[in-house]
Amino acid sequence: MITAEENEQLCRVGKGTLMGNFFRQFWIPVCMSSELKADGDPVRLMILGEKLVAFRDSEGRVGVFDHRCPHRCASLFFGRNEMGGIRCAYHGWKFDVTGKCLDQPNLEDKSKYPAGTPAIAYRVKESGGLVFAYMGEEQANPPELPELEAIMAEGDDRNIALTHRDCNYMQALEGDIDTSHLGFLHVGGIDGEKLDLSDPEVFTVTEKAPKINVSVMPFGTMYSAQRNAYEGTEHHRFASYVFPFWVTYPGGEIEGNITANAWVPIDDTSTMIFNIDLGRKDGRKKNLKYKDGTPVGGLARPLEYHPNTTDWKGRWRPVKDRSNDYGIDREWQRNGDSYTGIVGVPLQDQAIQESMGYVVDRDMEHLAASDRMVILTRRVMLDAAKEYAESGKLPDIVRQPELARDARGGDIVVPYGTDWLEGYEEKMAAIKGYRPKLSAAE
Repeated sequence: MITAEENEQLCRVGKGTLMGNFFRQFWIPVCMSSELKADGDPVRLMILGEKLVAFRDSEGRVGVFDHRCPHRCASLFFGRNEMGGIRCAYHGWKFDVTGKCLDQPNLEDKSKYPAGTPAIAYRVKESGGLVFAYMGEEQANPPELPELEAIMAEGDDRNIALTHRDCNYMQALEGDIDTSHLGFLHVGGIDGEKLDLSDPEVFTVTEKAPKINVSVMPFGTMYSAQRNAYEGTEHHRFASYVFPFWVTYPGGEIEGNITANAWVPIDDTSTMIFNIDLGRKDGRKKNLKYKDGTPVGGLARPLEYHPNTTDWKGRWRPVKDRSNDYGIDREWQRNGDSYTGIVGVPLQDQAIQESMGYVVDRDMEHLAASDRMVILTRRVMLDAAKEYAESGKLPDIVRQPELARDARGGDIVVPYGTDWLEGYEEKMAAIKGYRPKLSAAE
């Protein structure tokens, strides 16, 4: 259980807050590279409560700025993106992607004014089809990007999906690390006796109360949901939390499951999800099927989105939301075809997470053993943020980005009695050619 004060610390992300200051020391995905065209329209972004504009200049370089022109605070969203920079529509001041002022055409005698008054610009990198901004204190010496497999791998066989969620980032992120809800929210309406047992994911349907193993990791935290599997074996379903708000989530056998979700706070009450699947360019497909080979329906249907607008919160908003009860079909729920009556895993998660309120009141919670990963991750996040606030020390992953390589989600089947971390290390050694060094939490 966390206190009301700690809940406030965990959830608030603006400048000057505990978690907001902490998050700003990491690279943050802000949009897809494809959303910015050379000399195209500037895009409004809100990240950690800050109103920003992003643009791609004539040479293909990306700028991410505070949206206010440093002259008179007019919004650069209305500016002209032209000839290597963005020009404010109010008085014509022009800035390159680093924020350097290139031109002040309304000044008769430029020598009498501080030359090159800069815009507030953040460091930018692009990788894996995403634009990242670094909003922290080390603008002259930012860290490297975390070496998550889903964003660092070469090639274009990658599916990226963004989704706006109308709730605080933490209750949304916790859905990725709360594994026992899978057997109810997502597959509770499926008759496990009718499923093809060749897919190890079937055990998430047939055994709804797994043993939860958790550990602090060099990159954050990890869990396995442990279930009995085929005769003499156990099934483990892994996921990892990676600082500051990444989750490598399970979505099939661990060998081919290279995934990552970033739960990026737009502000205190809304979140942008960056969902990345490597090797699934056409989108994620659930493998569950019945014994006759028929796929289990209602799991992976993609979301339908409203057209993007230019509002601060106008991008990647699902059509089904609070206003229409997420399209719930009560008859479908009653007849047993669906546990929720809501179609698709993403929309089911959205409905439940948003139903908690914009910022959940955790004083109302009654946590159980099934919540061990949630409990541990909250504590690790708070402790790391407090250590940074008190001493300036950040988690090792900030300057050792290679630590993220060892975080992968997915399913493994091992002989009965295998230590869960040893099973993970052995499987990863077979996949990657080296054995990660992981130690369990006490």
